[in-house]
Amino acid sequence: MAGRTAVLRIGLVMLQGARHVHIAALQRAAEECNIEIEVHELRKASDLAAADPHAIVLPGGESTTMRLTGNHEASGLLPALFEWIRSDSSLPVLGTCAGAILLADPQDGGDPLIGANIDRNAYGRQSDSFQSPLKATILGRDFPGVFIRAPRFASHSESSSVAALHGEEVVGVRTGNRLALTFHPELSSDTGFHRWLLETATGAAT
Repeated sequence: MAGRTAVLRIGLVMLQGARHVHIAALQRAAEECNIEIEVHELRKASDLAAADPHAIVLPGGESTTMRLTGNHEASGLLPALFEWIRSDSSLPVLGTCAGAILLADPQDGGDPLIGANIDRNAYGRQSDSFQSPLKATILGRDFPGVFIRAPRFASHSESSSVAALHGEEVVGVRTGNRLALTFHPELSSDTGFHRWLLETATGAAT
């Protein structure tokens, strides 16, 4: 899969949700890190094989819709994607909001991709969305969090570490190079988490 390369290939799951905002955040992060990237839009299993990505982004959206679309025979993306991620423990993965739900609860008969249990829509309705500063422990600084119908981590295992906190509540969990966030970092002007993905992918690809 990943090998030494001058250009990082980023696979962006395009089933539903805030996909194009992630593209803009990735491009800003790449400029800040001076890393050359190609963003490959993933809609079908064949897109994944053709892209052979060095990192994966699973954006927010509606997890039920994403499951229906991604498991449909016309796509087949989710089963292929989950096996792809499991096959390479060093592959950097960023899952935000609904993407975090899919990582924690893939529902494909295989092991979870993040060592955490998650409650869907635990923060309430769209009207309960909010913004609040977070302690991004993985970045070593504060981060402006944006929560939209966010899920909530019910617990996390010893195999994972806390990546972000909202007060005392865990809102980011890391298992190896896989990072699940219950908020939307792409809706902030801060590219810290996208930079983490690119920098981690650079290290894994060399």
